[in-house]
Amino acid sequence: MEIKGIETGCPFCSLPAIRIVHEITHVLVIRDLYPVSPGHTLIIPRRHLSYLAELSESEWADMQRALQLAKIKLDTELAPDGYNLGINDGAAAGQTVLHLHMHLIPRYKGDQKDPRGGVRWIFPGKADYWSK
Repeated sequence: MEIKGIETGCPFCSLPAIRIVHEITHVLVIRDLYPVSPGHTLIIPRRHLSYLAELSESEWADMQRALQLAKIKLDTELAPDGYNLGINDGAAAGQTVLHLHMHLIPRYKGDQKDPRGGVRWIFPGKADYWSK
């Protein structure tokens, strides 16, 4: 496993090989250590960078390809009913690990009473637009 631009103290720059589910040229795929649902997966660029805008075209292409591969693996292994995708880009967006990563969160029927609105619930007062 090769990580470019290793940052001291970055949990994604020093991943043990056993954590890696899949890897392609510019990207690693791991399962989240603190999953919000079974199969919660992270897609992480090898190069240490903090923000989405810092990705090169080839890194972004590999992020997308890794997302597809991770989804296929989860579909086969866990058969979720849907997914939420997310990138917390910056402290104001909730980013706590300053190494860019994308969350692929499997969703299952019944995991929430009413899942409508999905990621809109980061602002609960604005999430429910359908019943007003």
